[in-house]
Amino acid sequence: MLAFARLESWHAPEVTTVTDTTRTDATELAGTSFEFVVITLDGAALRAEAGEKLVDEVGRAFRNTPTRVILFSVGIGLRSWFLKRSALADTQVTAGGTGLHVHEAQCVTLPPHAGVNAGLLAEADYAYRRRPLPHDFIVTDSAPQEAHDFAALWDGNSLSKCAITPTEAYELSLHHCSRMACELLDWPSVADVDPDDETWLGIEARREVLRLSVYGPTGRTAGAQITAEGIPRCFGQWEHDMLPLNLPEFNRYHHGGKMNRQDRRLIQDVLGYGEAEGAEMPALHALIARLHGDAPQGGVLTPSARPAVPPTGTGLQPPLGGPQRSGPAPRQ
Repeated sequence: MLAFARLESWHAPEVTTVTDTTRTDATELAGTSFEFVVITLDGAALRAEAGEKLVDEVGRAFRNTPTRVILFSVGIGLRSWFLKRSALADTQVTAGGTGLHVHEAQCVTLPPHAGVNAGLLAEADYAYRRRPLPHDFIVTDSAPQEAHDFAALWDGNSLSKCAITPTEAYELSLHHCSRMACELLDWPSVADVDPDDETWLGIEARREVLRLSVYGPTGRTAGAQITAEGIPRCFGQWEHDMLPLNLPEFNRYHHGGKMNRQDRRLIQDVLGYGEAEGAEMPALHALIARLHGDAPQGGVLTPSARPAVPPTGTGLQPPLGGPQRSGPAPRQ
């Protein structure tokens, strides 16, 4: 049994106990039947030897069956890779994610906040904070019927909803330039960052990424809307919304440690797409060199020009941003 503590200042504190039904041995999948299988390995682990074995077993177990897969793993082009490796049908696999920020309560100590009940937290195996969104779960429309069916199933509960988001909008949040900037500055709070700091902004690196064809016209539009004013405003709001969870320290734990291999693999994938297109990405290369300790601060990270009149965009949205809907068109 696992205990979960909810870190929410506007709800009564509580500890929820659930039965752990997680499968960790891929060979146990043979002969089983599920409506949906959720894969939670990070993108780097999924493409390591053990992850590839899992994908192979999932393919063998559920090929030519009604079972559908929701891929929580993050990576550019990862769904296509998964489909090819597993040989599952295109209609069986979609990407997804959750807005829950979860950490091991007894292994990770985040700075205390007045909104957290320390006694209940001490009883919990995991602590989580819900983002203040109308949904806690998303699936993309890359497999529309699967997305519709899962959202309908999830929405049967009385506590949270599942949104369906366009695949392009979901993938816009996956390049993680902002994570690199935060890591370089040692995971600061927005209030502690110089708003003109070149590393923090890294606007041109963000634009270089979003101009790649993998992001399509939506990416080019989003890149043109990034402003020096919008980035701190966007992250400041996210930080405020996550209280009583300390978001910078959570990101240090989550992206600086637990998910760091995935984040760095993601950036390497982005560079690979850029090289394949013949795109010059000097600002992104400079940011990566800084992360690896190979370059001095400053230089090409500064945007070449700031728009005289800031466009309507406010900067990159945190993960799970972008347009969502509560359900696609009904089954045809």
